[in-house]
Amino acid sequence: MTIATLDGLTAPASTEPPRITPDLVARARALPGSAEQTLVHRLQVVCGTTPDVLMQALCESFGYQSLPMQRLQAMKPLFDLIPYPEVMQRRVVVAEEGDTLHLVLSDPFDGDAETWALRRLAATLPQRTPRVHLCHPDDLQAYLAQQERQLRAIDGFDGDTAAGSGEEVAAVITLASINDNSSPVVRLVNSTLYDALKLQASDIHLECDAGALHVLYRIDGVLVPITQVQGQDMAEQIISRIKVMAELDIAERRVPQDGRFKVRVNEREIDFRVSVMPNIFGEDAVLRLLDRQSLTEEARSLRLDHLGLDAPTMVSIRRLAAKPHGMLLVTGPTGSGKTTTLYAAITEIHTGRDKIITIEDPVEYRLPRVLQIPVNEKKGLTFARGLRSILRHDPDKIMVGEIRDGETAQIAVQAALTGHLVFTTVHANSVFDVLGRFLHMGVDGYSFASALNGIVAQRLLRVNCPHCAVPVTPSDEALEEAGLVRSEVAGWTFKAGTGCAHCRGAGFKGRRAIAEVLMLDDELREMIAERAPISALKQRAAARGLRPITSAALAWVAQGETTLEEVARVAG
Repeated sequence: MTIATLDGLTAPASTEPPRITPDLVARARALPGSAEQTLVHRLQVVCGTTPDVLMQALCESFGYQSLPMQRLQAMKPLFDLIPYPEVMQRRVVVAEEGDTLHLVLSDPFDGDAETWALRRLAATLPQRTPRVHLCHPDDLQAYLAQQERQLRAIDGFDGDTAAGSGEEVAAVITLASINDNSSPVVRLVNSTLYDALKLQASDIHLECDAGALHVLYRIDGVLVPITQVQGQDMAEQIISRIKVMAELDIAERRVPQDGRFKVRVNEREIDFRVSVMPNIFGEDAVLRLLDRQSLTEEARSLRLDHLGLDAPTMVSIRRLAAKPHGMLLVTGPTGSGKTTTLYAAITEIHTGRDKIITIEDPVEYRLPRVLQIPVNEKKGLTFARGLRSILRHDPDKIMVGEIRDGETAQIAVQAALTGHLVFTTVHANSVFDVLGRFLHMGVDGYSFASALNGIVAQRLLRVNCPHCAVPVTPSDEALEEAGLVRSEVAGWTFKAGTGCAHCRGAGFKGRRAIAEVLMLDDELREMIAERAPISALKQRAAARGLRPITSAALAWVAQGETTLEEVARVAG
């Protein structure tokens, strides 16, 4: 048997496990070689032995359990515990074999990687202690490449956008398999996208500071730190790579830039919308993920009761959506599910007997037999211009993705007054803030009040993880902050998640919608037209049975579905 050396020559292989001494390690470190050749590779050359014999010697010296390739291949990787970017960077992986947790290392000389991984697991899964194994770096690389191919998490494709899609042609990027044949920058960017898709993140945030690039994912509406990439040069190269993918100007670093690109994931086309912003240390980037095919499949069965809304709220929204004409407004901050609620309402009333047209930026869900128009401001197709054209297309029901300016607001109100049912969204904090927004945009108060049927203010509330939620007793301070007293909550079931592998240690898994619904009557319309004070409007709305959004949120706390802290974060 022979073994390969670093210079390409061959030498007889020794079958005796060598004794790993400091002198031997020093000689290995002094050997020349490429960046991909680890200290283990160099040590194998110095010892003149086979990989199996070397790993046996390393395990005896460092006290690890050896892990052959055949057994490693049978294990299931848990990238939820240590994400793929960090696996590639630190060359450690957490895997599961039956009910046993394993931590697999490939470099016994990197004690920091083992310490970091064990601390990470202890924080995420304090009740489980992993078995630590050592495998050859080549075996670990082959295992990760095999997993990527089997999962087909990211496949390249060389087509353009679908023919006849009606969308602006975006840059279509081929993402090669994540392996050591590509540059470290490409590998890191690809693995970051891979991990975000696997964890169902909605956004990827790349934040630069004085000496590192921080990678964060937005999961269930909350930013989760994932990893750091040290070095200003590496940070600049990663941002430049994102710019290249989105067809942005890599030389321009002083002004914001927006772009997009596509990848194919398990035969699904995923849109990445990119925003690059300059800062004092370089540039930050945010990538928003949009799985169109998944959203289309969800839209086919999307209904209001799938959003987690309580029964009274659903009844009110359905009554507003069933009106023959007028305007239904949904308000809330970015990412609060406003568009999803409108789609659910449209899906429920869509019988095929009415002409329904939407104008959106972007078109998120795809509905059958609904004309959906994407805004294209570069080509001059704005919400206002598109809405004017829609009115000449004989619609019965119209959805305007967002009202951003006075011109769009004026046209939407006129459409609602001329016999159309208009669904739309606007950014505001409450149902009463919406009234001021429209009046400040120059819309006539009487016309707005006449057109408006109702307003829905919505938030998304994180739900306790069902796998780790346990009963808790809130403090008097927490109850007082929520406006509650101990006697009022005697029958409540307070729970909170402790953190587990299913929720990545967050204690929450998934979200549900909460909302308050203001349905207008003649008295409220008169008060709006006369610009009555907000306090008077609130009194009238309360008399009509308006249920504040905080009350809807606390109702889920009473059932053990969420926590007081989450209610304070979302609803105030």
